[in-house]
Amino acid sequence: MHLSARCRAKTRKGNECQSGAMRNGRCRMHGGTSTGAPKGNDNALKHGRYTALAAEWRRRLAELRLSISDLVTRSDA
Repeated sequence: MHLSARCRAKTRKGNECQSGAMRNGRCRMHGGTSTGAPKGNDNALKHGRYTALAAEWRRRLAELRLSISDLVTRSDA
């Protein structure tokens, strides 16, 4: 094991990583970016607050509130 190839990626301290390298030349920690969850993964959706549809609803609601407050202030004058 001590003769195997090393990762040699730069660590936060500025030293070289001493972990054993995989086939791509880096260790499991520095091997590259994750591909993430597959597209359309329903298991990753916890709630719908940040979906495009929810954002559009919040935008429309804010516009409606502004227009209502304008109507109320105009009718008071």
